[in-house]
Amino acid sequence: MQALIDGANRLRIHLSQEQVEAFRVYLESLVAERRSAALTSLAEPDAIQRRHFVESLALLRALEDAGALGARAIDIGTGAGFPGLPIKIARPALELTLLEATGKKAAFLERLVARLGLTGVTVVQARAEDLARDTSHRAAYDLALARAVAPLPALVEVALPFLRTGGYLAAPKGSGAPREVREAERALRECGGVVELVQPLDVPRPQKAPTLVLVRKVRETPDRFPRRAGIPFRRPLR
Repeated sequence: MQALIDGANRLRIHLSQEQVEAFRVYLESLVAERRSAALTSLAEPDAIQRRHFVESLALLRALEDAGALGARAIDIGTGAGFPGLPIKIARPALELTLLEATGKKAAFLERLVARLGLTGVTVVQARAEDLARDTSHRAAYDLALARAVAPLPALVEVALPFLRTGGYLAAPKGSGAPREVREAERALRECGGVVELVQPLDVPRPQKAPTLVLVRKVRETPDRFPRRAGIPFRRPLR
Protein backbone atom coordinates (compact mmCIF):
# COMPACT_ATOMS: atom_id res chain seq x y z
CA MET A 1 0.00 0.00 0.00
CA GLN A 2 3.00 2.29 -0.43
CA ALA A 3 1.45 4.38 -3.21
CA LEU A 4 -1.49 5.17 -0.93
CA ILE A 5 0.72 5.94 2.07
CA ASP A 6 3.02 8.19 0.05
CA GLY A 7 0.08 10.03 -1.51
CA ALA A 8 -1.67 10.54 1.83
CA ASN A 9 1.52 11.85 3.45
CA ARG A 10 2.02 14.27 0.56
CA LEU A 11 -1.52 15.55 1.12
CA ARG A 12 -0.95 15.91 4.89
CA ILE A 13 -3.59 13.27 5.61
CA HIS A 14 -2.58 10.90 8.41
CA LEU A 15 -3.81 7.32 8.01
CA SER A 16 -3.65 4.96 10.96
CA GLN A 17 -2.65 1.32 10.55
CA GLU A 18 -6.33 0.40 10.78
CA GLN A 19 -7.21 2.81 7.98
CA VAL A 20 -4.42 1.51 5.75
CA GLU A 21 -5.71 -2.00 6.39
CA ALA A 22 -9.22 -0.90 5.39
CA PHE A 23 -7.81 0.44 2.12
CA ARG A 24 -5.97 -2.87 1.60
CA VAL A 25 -9.25 -4.78 1.99
CA TYR A 26 -10.92 -2.29 -0.37
CA LEU A 27 -8.18 -2.87 -2.95
CA GLU A 28 -8.42 -6.64 -2.58
CA SER A 29 -12.20 -6.59 -3.05
CA LEU A 30 -11.97 -4.25 -6.01
CA VAL A 31 -9.43 -6.42 -7.83
CA ALA A 32 -11.43 -9.58 -7.11
CA GLU A 33 -14.73 -8.22 -8.44
CA ARG A 34 -13.70 -5.53 -10.89
CA ARG A 35 -14.74 -7.51 -13.99
CA SER A 36 -17.86 -9.23 -12.71
CA ALA A 37 -19.35 -5.97 -11.46
CA ALA A 38 -17.70 -3.65 -14.04
CA LEU A 39 -16.03 -1.66 -11.27
CA THR A 40 -12.82 -0.34 -12.84
CA SER A 41 -10.69 -0.84 -15.94
CA LEU A 42 -7.53 -0.68 -13.84
CA ALA A 43 -5.93 -3.95 -12.76
CA GLU A 44 -2.56 -2.92 -11.28
CA PRO A 45 -2.70 -2.28 -7.50
CA ASP A 46 -0.44 0.80 -7.69
CA ALA A 47 -2.57 2.32 -10.46
CA ILE A 48 -5.75 1.72 -8.45
CA GLN A 49 -4.20 3.30 -5.38
CA ARG A 50 -3.09 6.40 -7.29
CA ARG A 51 -6.15 6.88 -9.50
CA HIS A 52 -8.92 5.94 -7.10
CA PHE A 53 -7.62 6.20 -3.55
CA VAL A 54 -5.14 9.08 -3.71
CA GLU A 55 -7.31 11.18 -6.05
CA SER A 56 -10.19 10.76 -3.59
CA LEU A 57 -7.93 11.89 -0.74
CA ALA A 58 -6.78 14.86 -2.84
CA LEU A 59 -10.44 15.83 -3.12
CA LEU A 60 -10.78 15.47 0.65
CA ARG A 61 -7.78 17.78 1.15
CA ALA A 62 -9.29 20.40 -1.16
CA LEU A 63 -12.69 20.20 0.55
CA GLU A 64 -11.22 20.58 4.01
CA ASP A 65 -9.07 23.48 2.89
CA ALA A 66 -12.22 25.15 1.50
CA GLY A 67 -14.29 24.39 4.61
CA ALA A 68 -16.71 22.41 2.47
CA LEU A 69 -16.67 18.86 3.87
CA GLY A 70 -19.56 19.11 6.31
CA ALA A 71 -21.03 16.30 8.41
CA ARG A 72 -23.34 14.50 5.96
CA ALA A 73 -22.50 13.66 2.35
CA ILE A 74 -24.04 11.85 -0.60
CA ASP A 75 -21.93 10.34 -3.38
CA ILE A 76 -24.04 10.40 -6.55
CA GLY A 77 -23.37 7.68 -9.12
CA THR A 78 -20.67 6.33 -6.85
CA GLY A 79 -19.87 3.21 -8.91
CA ALA A 80 -17.23 1.31 -6.94
CA GLY A 81 -17.42 3.88 -4.13
CA PHE A 82 -15.32 6.74 -5.45
CA PRO A 83 -14.70 9.30 -4.17
CA GLY A 84 -16.99 8.88 -1.17
CA LEU A 85 -15.77 5.67 0.42
CA PRO A 86 -12.05 6.58 0.59
CA ILE A 87 -13.07 9.90 2.16
CA LYS A 88 -15.20 8.01 4.69
CA ILE A 89 -12.32 5.68 5.58
CA ALA A 90 -10.06 8.69 6.17
CA ARG A 91 -12.76 10.64 8.05
CA PRO A 92 -14.86 8.07 9.94
CA ALA A 93 -17.20 10.65 11.51
CA LEU A 94 -18.65 11.55 8.10
CA GLU A 95 -22.20 10.30 7.55
CA LEU A 96 -22.21 8.98 3.98
CA THR A 97 -24.84 7.83 1.51
CA LEU A 98 -23.58 5.94 -1.54
CA LEU A 99 -26.07 6.33 -4.38
CA GLU A 100 -25.75 3.90 -7.29
CA ALA A 101 -28.36 2.92 -9.88
CA THR A 102 -26.69 -0.30 -11.09
CA GLY A 103 -27.59 -3.37 -9.06
CA LYS A 104 -24.26 -5.22 -9.33
CA LYS A 105 -22.31 -2.17 -8.18
CA ALA A 106 -24.70 -1.45 -5.32
CA ALA A 107 -24.44 -5.09 -4.19
CA PHE A 108 -20.63 -4.85 -4.27
CA LEU A 109 -20.78 -1.75 -2.08
CA GLU A 110 -23.08 -3.47 0.42
CA ARG A 111 -20.66 -6.38 0.73
CA LEU A 112 -17.65 -4.08 1.00
CA VAL A 113 -19.17 -1.84 3.67
CA ALA A 114 -20.07 -4.93 5.70
CA ARG A 115 -16.60 -6.42 5.26
CA LEU A 116 -14.97 -3.17 6.39
CA GLY A 117 -17.31 -2.92 9.38
CA LEU A 118 -18.09 0.72 8.60
CA THR A 119 -20.85 2.54 10.45
CA GLY A 120 -22.59 5.65 9.20
CA VAL A 121 -22.68 4.44 5.59
CA THR A 122 -25.89 3.78 3.67
CA VAL A 123 -25.98 2.22 0.19
CA VAL A 124 -29.02 3.18 -1.89
CA GLN A 125 -29.81 1.66 -5.28
CA ALA A 126 -31.84 4.31 -7.14
CA ARG A 127 -31.67 7.00 -9.77
CA ALA A 128 -30.68 10.40 -8.47
CA GLU A 129 -33.69 12.07 -10.10
CA ASP A 130 -36.03 9.80 -8.13
CA LEU A 131 -34.22 9.87 -4.79
CA ALA A 132 -33.97 13.66 -4.87
CA ARG A 133 -37.77 13.79 -4.45
CA ASP A 134 -37.67 11.61 -1.34
CA THR A 135 -38.24 13.89 1.67
CA SER A 136 -35.64 12.01 3.73
CA HIS A 137 -32.95 12.91 1.19
CA ARG A 138 -34.03 16.23 -0.33
CA ALA A 139 -32.20 19.22 1.16
CA ALA A 140 -30.64 16.80 3.67
CA TYR A 141 -26.92 16.92 2.89
CA ASP A 142 -24.00 19.27 3.46
CA LEU A 143 -22.04 17.86 0.53
CA ALA A 144 -22.79 16.11 -2.75
CA LEU A 145 -19.94 14.30 -4.47
CA ALA A 146 -20.04 13.29 -8.13
CA ARG A 147 -17.12 11.97 -10.16
CA ALA A 148 -17.54 11.20 -13.88
CA VAL A 149 -21.34 11.21 -13.62
CA ALA A 150 -22.51 13.81 -16.15
CA PRO A 151 -21.67 17.20 -17.68
CA LEU A 152 -22.15 20.02 -15.20
CA PRO A 153 -25.50 21.36 -16.54
CA ALA A 154 -27.19 17.99 -15.88
CA LEU A 155 -25.23 17.36 -12.69
CA VAL A 156 -26.29 20.67 -11.13
CA GLU A 157 -29.97 19.81 -11.70
CA VAL A 158 -29.78 16.34 -10.13
CA ALA A 159 -27.36 17.16 -7.30
CA LEU A 160 -28.43 20.53 -5.86
CA PRO A 161 -31.85 19.25 -4.68
CA PHE A 162 -30.02 16.95 -2.25
CA LEU A 163 -28.24 19.88 -0.57
CA ARG A 164 -29.30 22.14 2.23
CA THR A 165 -28.86 25.84 1.50
CA GLY A 166 -25.19 26.57 2.09
CA GLY A 167 -24.13 23.04 1.12
CA TYR A 168 -21.65 22.18 -1.63
CA LEU A 169 -21.49 20.11 -4.80
CA ALA A 170 -17.95 18.85 -5.47
CA ALA A 171 -17.39 17.62 -9.01
CA PRO A 172 -13.92 16.58 -10.20
CA LYS A 173 -13.76 17.29 -13.94
CA GLY A 174 -11.35 16.98 -16.83
CA SER A 175 -9.76 19.65 -19.00
CA GLY A 176 -13.19 20.80 -20.19
CA ALA A 177 -14.15 22.14 -16.75
CA PRO A 178 -14.15 25.85 -17.73
CA ARG A 179 -16.43 25.12 -20.70
CA GLU A 180 -18.78 23.05 -18.53
CA VAL A 181 -18.99 25.90 -16.02
CA ARG A 182 -20.01 28.31 -18.80
CA GLU A 183 -22.58 25.84 -20.13
CA ALA A 184 -24.05 25.38 -16.64
CA GLU A 185 -24.95 29.04 -16.12
CA ARG A 186 -28.67 28.51 -16.67
CA ALA A 187 -28.80 25.36 -14.52
CA LEU A 188 -26.97 27.13 -11.71
CA ARG A 189 -29.28 30.14 -11.91
CA GLU A 190 -32.49 28.08 -11.94
CA CYS A 191 -31.43 25.50 -9.33
CA GLY A 192 -29.89 27.90 -6.84
CA GLY A 193 -26.14 27.43 -7.14
CA VAL A 194 -23.01 29.50 -7.66
CA VAL A 195 -19.52 28.32 -8.59
CA GLU A 196 -17.17 28.96 -5.68
CA LEU A 197 -13.98 27.36 -6.92
CA VAL A 198 -12.39 25.88 -10.04
CA GLN A 199 -8.92 24.49 -9.35
CA PRO A 200 -6.73 21.45 -10.10
CA LEU A 201 -6.53 18.76 -7.45
CA ASP A 202 -3.12 18.10 -5.94
CA VAL A 203 -2.35 14.64 -7.33
CA PRO A 204 1.10 13.06 -7.78
CA ARG A 205 2.71 13.33 -11.19
CA PRO A 206 2.67 11.99 -13.89
CA GLN A 207 -1.10 11.83 -13.43
CA LYS A 208 -3.11 14.53 -15.14
CA ALA A 209 -4.77 16.46 -12.35
CA PRO A 210 -8.57 16.56 -12.34
CA THR A 211 -10.10 19.99 -11.93
CA LEU A 212 -12.38 20.44 -8.95
CA VAL A 213 -15.53 22.44 -9.63
CA LEU A 214 -17.04 23.44 -6.28
CA VAL A 215 -20.60 24.76 -6.34
CA ARG A 216 -22.32 26.31 -3.32
CA LYS A 217 -26.09 26.17 -2.97
CA VAL A 218 -27.24 29.69 -2.14
CA ARG A 219 -31.02 29.28 -2.25
CA GLU A 220 -33.64 26.55 -2.24
CA THR A 221 -34.01 24.52 -5.43
CA PRO A 222 -37.54 24.88 -6.91
CA ASP A 223 -39.78 21.82 -6.52
CA ARG A 224 -39.88 21.26 -10.29
CA PHE A 225 -36.24 20.13 -10.22
CA PRO A 226 -34.96 17.62 -10.93
CA ARG A 227 -37.17 16.75 -13.86
CA ARG A 228 -38.28 13.17 -14.51
CA ALA A 229 -35.67 10.41 -14.68
CA GLY A 230 -33.46 10.73 -17.75
CA ILE A 231 -34.60 14.18 -18.84
CA PRO A 232 -31.80 16.20 -17.15
CA PHE A 233 -29.26 14.11 -19.07
CA ARG A 234 -31.08 14.11 -22.41
CA ARG A 235 -32.17 17.76 -22.26
CA PRO A 236 -29.87 19.62 -19.85
CA LEU A 237 -30.66 23.19 -18.87
CA ARG A 238 -28.54 25.39 -21.14
